[in-house]
Amino acid sequence: MIMYSRVLSITLVLAVNYTPTANAQPLTYQGDAGPGKGKHIVFIASDHEYRSEETLPALARILAKHHGYRCTVLFGVDEQGVIKPGQSNVPGLEALETADLMVIFTRFQNWPEDQMQHFVSYLKRGAPIVGLRTATHGFKIPSGSRFAEYSNGYGGDEFRDGFGRQILGEKWAGHYGGNHRSSVRLDIVPDQSRHPILRGVKEMWVQCGGYRADPLEPSTVLAMAQPLVGMQPDSVADPKMPPVAGAWTRSYQVASGDEGRVFTSTYGASNDIENEGFRRMLINACFWAVGLEDEIKSDADVSFVGPYNATWRRGRGRRRPGLKPLDLAGWETPIVPIQK
Repeated sequence: MIMYSRVLSITLVLAVNYTPTANAQPLTYQGDAGPGKGKHIVFIASDHEYRSEETLPALARILAKHHGYRCTVLFGVDEQGVIKPGQSNVPGLEALETADLMVIFTRFQNWPEDQMQHFVSYLKRGAPIVGLRTATHGFKIPSGSRFAEYSNGYGGDEFRDGFGRQILGEKWAGHYGGNHRSSVRLDIVPDQSRHPILRGVKEMWVQCGGYRADPLEPSTVLAMAQPLVGMQPDSVADPKMPPVAGAWTRSYQVASGDEGRVFTSTYGASNDIENEGFRRMLINACFWAVGLEDEIKSDADVSFVGPYNATWRRGRGRRRPGLKPLDLAGWETPIVPIQK
């Protein structure tokens, strides 16, 4: 359990170089019925490489349509409201004020201060978090900023190594196997096989290369990541790379004494969630994070809702340019439209 008790101002200050984005209405999927009815999940997608803008709306649709959650998906966008992976501008973060869970998949972000304040306020109430892949190095904030302590590798004594290490459990620690050359098998830790997040989870294989990870104690590792020699589920284990942590849980505590549950996986590229076992673990993690672990069923529906066109892996096509969040609205629009 990590103590997090910094007292921060709640003044909303507009960054000098920020212009409010037009046509950037939040994308919301509203579930009708299921154990998640009444719960609100906010997904934040803005990374430069792994197609979080595909992974997160796909997971949001599953949780909303099959399980009843209300899911809001926020994206990094440009001034025209077009999805721009990695953009340090995520309109709509005020949705965190009513969120029961934040799912974050960002990389090296430096948001305007008013946006960052919503994020900080969410952490200050000790609310739960699911962090994927590059969220371990989700922020890169100049040292003179009010929010520098959230930056990857922050050097201060009180919050050393920033949000990634202190909240999620790990910062950027380096690649452990090459992207597009080495896939990864995720093996359940035997002692954790009965953990609710692993209920019904089998044969996890992910396509993006490995990350080094040694989660900050106390953390509970659920699955170990074994790099493979090749890009197939049956590729052999790389004998030069013993397994490292690939998914874990932990908690953080705030000044009020409240604790927030945390689940982190160093995987989550858009092609990774084509694997049913890995996708099921992420859906289960969202249930667990909001305290609904008793509702996790081993045979729960985790099928995709609508067409899913993952583009992270080479040769899978390119996302149609000019895409805006509301172009993904509804249950049957493709995630994502492919350029022809």
